[in-house]
Amino acid sequence: MISRLRCSWCLCLPLMVLSATLGLMAPPASADTGHARIIRLSLVQGDVRFTRDTHGDPLTDSKNLWENATLNLPIREGYVLATDHGRAVVEFENGAMALLNEDTVIEFYDLSIENGARTTRLILRQGAASFYVNSGNGEYFSVTGGDFTAEATTHATFRLDNFDDGSNLNVTAGHVSVIRKDHTTAVGKGESFSITAANGHVSIGSPPQGDDFDRWVSARIESAVAASNAGLQYASNSYYTSGFGDLYTYGSWFPVSGYGYGWQPFGAGLGWSPFSYGGWFMDSAFGWGFIGNQPWGWLPYHFGGWAFEPGIGWVWLPGNLGYGGYTAWRPATVTWVHLKSGPLGVVPAHLLDVPGKTSANLVHGVYPVSNGVVSAATVQNSGEWKIEKTPPRNAFSNALSASARPELVSRTMPSGGTGERIASVGRNSGIIYDAETRRFVNAGSPGARSGASNELLRTSEAERTSAGAVASRRANAGSELSAARRTQSVAPRAALTPPPSPAQRSAAASGGWVGGSSSSSGVGRASGSTTSSPARSSSGTSTGSSGGRSH
Repeated sequence: MISRLRCSWCLCLPLMVLSATLGLMAPPASADTGHARIIRLSLVQGDVRFTRDTHGDPLTDSKNLWENATLNLPIREGYVLATDHGRAVVEFENGAMALLNEDTVIEFYDLSIENGARTTRLILRQGAASFYVNSGNGEYFSVTGGDFTAEATTHATFRLDNFDDGSNLNVTAGHVSVIRKDHTTAVGKGESFSITAANGHVSIGSPPQGDDFDRWVSARIESAVAASNAGLQYASNSYYTSGFGDLYTYGSWFPVSGYGYGWQPFGAGLGWSPFSYGGWFMDSAFGWGFIGNQPWGWLPYHFGGWAFEPGIGWVWLPGNLGYGGYTAWRPATVTWVHLKSGPLGVVPAHLLDVPGKTSANLVHGVYPVSNGVVSAATVQNSGEWKIEKTPPRNAFSNALSASARPELVSRTMPSGGTGERIASVGRNSGIIYDAETRRFVNAGSPGARSGASNELLRTSEAERTSAGAVASRRANAGSELSAARRTQSVAPRAALTPPPSPAQRSAAASGGWVGGSSSSSGVGRASGSTTSSPARSSSGTSTGSSGGRSH
């Protein structure tokens, strides 16, 4: 077994030389604008399912086809992910994460690139989810729940709960802006923001005591960050790429002559075939894609290329992964070949392969495809294998199975709201929240207009004690729900339309924004878009979002 290298002084140079040799430079700030991003399902625990290109409300419309989700499922714009008796983690290109609790449904409403910066807009249609945001360089991240949108443009960690009767936000790191109608409120670390849907009561204060889901989230984030930091020593610079941490955990890095450092999973050897362990699935946007069924099975199957090293076997080469993951995602790192008689074959793609040209790895043989499965053994190249642009639709057996629509779950806000509320304010109250000073003030007072330092209006000690008791019971109960509260008869609340990102707002102000209306189908995008979204119609409107209330 080749051990993991730990020599820090010699790790980065070969990859830097390789990048310079290949001319693999970081994309300019004016990179293309479009909806072609692909992210990964990085953890599956229990029952997790998904649907794509949704019609109407994904929780109620029978036209939506649900499938069982699997580890390393590629997720694109228009997908909806749901957990039942399970949890899931979705990892974004820069290491950001969405961590889903049981009985949660989240829609990937907008995964786009605006002037070189990623825009992520999600809709939490049901349940509870936490988000580890790692935004930078103009990137934008927002999650819309039942009553407001939480947006982050820097580093932040927060939890959002979408209840039947309101929504709740808890911020554990950084700061988050809450957008509701025409109002924006800043919520910082250690603060909670809740709204009751029926009467618009706002509660701002300290978050309740953490529950089992919060502890699970904290452990997942800590382990992911630790693995990522350790793995980055093998990158050509400090930019993170989704899945890089898993390579450090599950395999070895070692020098490959002429290509810097390559990687191979633990336990692999000369007889190991990369594409005989995993499955294939068909997507209308990119055709057949490969799903690696191992925790490390993301990067090697969608980025970089493969080289066959004598005495070692197949080794994965990262290529240009050090620039924030802007290297083009591929459905599978293979070259398709076929014989005149019709049989299809697979050749692991080399890092230097040119699309449509003979692969440099063809000399090492071809893995034939038989009965929808890639063979684990090669056949020699007889010179008759020809390049195939795309495999036919019946080439493989679909690795994903059909699933039922997720159940609707009734959840109500804990009595008393947040752990130690500052105040609870209704629509007709004489007390308002001053966003500038982040204080509650009398509506007619000078402090309400000038932002003067009025004293915080606190609830009574008895009310705070009651709220703390409720928070303690919530923590002890964890996230489990009784069977009596799980029912298909519950009517889901209409989903809000996410507000546009700052880049989209700027484009709208200058007349360059198409769409973005308050209707649920109006996601819109900047004019001049070079890449159409697989989940959008040709006019730029969403074919997959629904919901009623607009901002």
